[in-house]
Amino acid sequence: MALGFQQRMEKTGLLDRSLLADKADTVTAKGGIVVLIPRGEVIRNFVYTGVLDEIAKSTEVTLFTVNTESEIDELLSSKYGDTYPLVEHDERWAVRFQREMLEVSHNRWLWSRAARERSRLRDAEAITLSQRWKRSTKKILSYPFASRAGLRFLEKTERLSSRLLSKTKDYELTLKKLNPSLVFNGSHVHSRNAIQAVQAAQWLGIPTATFIFSWDNLTSQGRISLPYDYFLVWNEALKQKLLDMYDWIKPENVFVTGTPQFDLHFRKETYLTREDYCRQIGADPDRDLVLYTTGMPNHMPGEPEIVEGIANMLSAYPGEKRPQLLVRVYAKDLTGRFDELRNRRRDIIFADPKWERGWLTPKEDDASALVNAIRHCKLGINVASTVSLELCMFDKPTINVGYNPPSVPLEELSYADYYEFDHYKPVVDSGAVQVAWDVKEMDALINKSLLNPETLSSQRQSLMKNMFGSTLDGRSGQRVADGLTTISRLKTRH
Repeated sequence: MALGFQQRMEKTGLLDRSLLADKADTVTAKGGIVVLIPRGEVIRNFVYTGVLDEIAKSTEVTLFTVNTESEIDELLSSKYGDTYPLVEHDERWAVRFQREMLEVSHNRWLWSRAARERSRLRDAEAITLSQRWKRSTKKILSYPFASRAGLRFLEKTERLSSRLLSKTKDYELTLKKLNPSLVFNGSHVHSRNAIQAVQAAQWLGIPTATFIFSWDNLTSQGRISLPYDYFLVWNEALKQKLLDMYDWIKPENVFVTGTPQFDLHFRKETYLTREDYCRQIGADPDRDLVLYTTGMPNHMPGEPEIVEGIANMLSAYPGEKRPQLLVRVYAKDLTGRFDELRNRRRDIIFADPKWERGWLTPKEDDASALVNAIRHCKLGINVASTVSLELCMFDKPTINVGYNPPSVPLEELSYADYYEFDHYKPVVDSGAVQVAWDVKEMDALINKSLLNPETLSSQRQSLMKNMFGSTLDGRSGQRVADGLTTISRLKTRH
């Protein structure tokens, strides 16, 4: 987004700097669980799936949330009463700098393939001379701290300065009045606007918990800068990675729940017949669908060229039964980079994600749109995406793009590198997905997958069993609710 949350609120006149404090004067102590919603996908994971409804059966639920200025806000208010704005107050320069140093040092300590790509992207974002100088300075200063001991030192100094140099007590005042037994942050990443609420809870001695948002976040995103008391994760492998990376976390405080976002895939009331789904997207139900899901534009530059190349391969199939290409553009891609292709190639079907575009928040029926696309496709193609896992859940053949578009030189970026990332390499090594390393191989793999979709079925099933165990049962949300309710009943912080 071009504007941060605070700037958007100010621009629309929705931000009252004293709003939290004013509400703190009028609210009565309620207890229960405070849930922080710092980004739209948290609404999908914990509201649309019914997690918070389940928690509300046994304890009070209070939301601190981003504002989407849409019917989604009305939905939240109707379910959980008055909500509080998740406001990012200004912080001292020293605090911001220490936090940035912690992230850069952590990335350098990891220095995995994903960490190197993250560093490359940050370098590319530094365009002006001043930005490049600041970026280089931070990288040089980070080297002495790129160790467990160095990171622990930075964490302690950042926590101390955050408290001593805090410019507001709004969250502390509000949380004192609410008196919750737990503060839960629905996403540990991309949630700078939640930091001040979480640290206020910690200063007050209120237990805190968070959800590791995605399977790649530990190795491809920044440092977990806040020492949460409890963590909820997708699977055992992610739990072990978390414990290896952060030696202060106690194993008994990490709950393996699965992820509620996949619960929606197994709710058959959202399934459409093939005829109804094809009618909805304008496809021919008698012809095979090949689903291509796109990625982030800064990670996959030139991707429209890849998509058109695949469309050309499919158009070469003879007869009226030639496969149809269905493209789902990454919901947060606001660049319009596929517009020209969309207008020029009418043979490509574009099924836009059902999101509030202005506020980048999924609508309630978006999960149904995605799962029906997966259910009714014959084959899925993407670049190292979580959608590969979702395709395997439905036993669909999956091809990953391992070659660059013609316009992207290898010295700038290599698509092939994504398959060496810590989180994704086991998927490739499992044999459940196939990687096309060049255009010719892509053409051959498409043909092979359409003719024999059952090939690699056992590998797909093994991958799902090894990665998710028994959590692909549509009940991950229930486990999250049970875990948070159990934690909230404990009396002391760990």
